[in-house]
Amino acid sequence: MTLTTGLALFGAVVVALLALQWWWAGRRRQRMQKVSDTTTGGERVEPALDGEAAAPGPHGSEGSNSGSASPVDAAERLPLMARKATPRLDALIDAIVPLSLEAPITGDAALQHLPPTRRAGSKPFYVEGLDAETGEWEVLQHGRRYSELQAGVQLANRGGALNEIEFSEFMQKVQTYAEALGATVDGAGAPDMLEVVARARELDGLAAPLDAQLTVTLRTDSVAWSVSFVQQVAARLGFVPGVLPGRMVIAAPDEGDPPILVLAVDAQAALAALDDASQGAPQGSAIRTCTLTLDVPQTPAAREPFPAWHLSARQLADEMDAALVDDQGQPISPQAFAEIGTELDGLYLRLEALGLPAGSAVARRLFS
Repeated sequence: MTLTTGLALFGAVVVALLALQWWWAGRRRQRMQKVSDTTTGGERVEPALDGEAAAPGPHGSEGSNSGSASPVDAAERLPLMARKATPRLDALIDAIVPLSLEAPITGDAALQHLPPTRRAGSKPFYVEGLDAETGEWEVLQHGRRYSELQAGVQLANRGGALNEIEFSEFMQKVQTYAEALGATVDGAGAPDMLEVVARARELDGLAAPLDAQLTVTLRTDSVAWSVSFVQQVAARLGFVPGVLPGRMVIAAPDEGDPPILVLAVDAQAALAALDDASQGAPQGSAIRTCTLTLDVPQTPAAREPFPAWHLSARQLADEMDAALVDDQGQPISPQAFAEIGTELDGLYLRLEALGLPAGSAVARRLFS
C-alpha cells in the first residue's frame, strides 16, 4: 500500500466517524425539540491479549462491594457517578416508532398491554411514555399519565446487527400493542426497514472492533487448588460472590451496575464443591486454572478498571503461586501488560468519539 492510498483510507474513516456523530447529534436535537413542542403547545404538535476483540459473553449486575482490599481502592476513592434521568431509548442505537394517542392514558393501562416478551429475535425493545405532567420521556410506570408513547428496538448488540426478520417481528408487536391501546403508529415517523437494517449493520461494524474483554488465566504448575481455596484468596482481595456458580466479582460502587472484575472457576467444579459443603464432606473438586476478566465497555474509564485488573491478577498469582498466561497458554510479561494498557487508552478515546463512552447506559446496552 502506498503512502497516498493509506492517507486516503485514513481520511475516509475519519469522515465516516464524523458523519455518524453529526447524524446522531441531529437525531437527538429532533427528539429534544419534539419534547419542547409538546410541553409548550399544550397539544400534541476481549481487545484480547493479542489486541483482537474477544468473543461475546453475558454480563450483569452482581455482588455488593463490601471489601476494602487494594484492587478496589482506586474505585472507592472516586465519588459515586450521578445517575442521569434520561430515557432508555436513544436514537444512536435504537430504531424508534412514535405511537399517537387520542387522549392521555394511564401507566397502568400502558403496562397492562405490553407484550409478554419484549424481544425481537435477539434484540431487546422498549416502550416509553411522555409524562403528561413533567413533559419528560420515561420508562412506563404505574400511577403516571402519558400523552404520547414511543417504542424502539435496539439496532445491534453482541449478537450482531438487527436483521429484516427481527425488524418485522418488532413492527408486528408494536402494531398489536398499538391496537390494544387504541393508539396509531405514526406512519410519517415509522422507520423504513431497509434504512434501519443498513443503520444496524453500520453501527455493528463500527462497534465490533471496540468490543474488548480482557481475560487473563491464572494457572498452577504445581499443586491443584480447591474451589474454596481460590474463593478464600479472592475474598481477602475484596472479591464477593457473584450470581452464577463459580464467579466472584469486584462490584461497582453504584448499586445495579455491572461488576468491575469477574474471577471465574469451572462452574461444574464450583457446583460440586457446594454439594460437598452441604453434605459436610471435604471439598475434593480440584482445579488448575481460573480466569480474571474485565469487560471494558461496561465500566467507566474513571473507575480505573485496567489498573485494578492488572493489580488483582498479580496479587492473585502471588497468593496462589500461579502463572499468568494468555488464552494460548503463553506467559504474559510486564511489558505485555503495559502494551495492553496503552491500547486500552486509545480504545476509550474511540468509544468517546462515537458517543459511546465506556460505562455509559448506551454503551452498556450496545455491548451486551
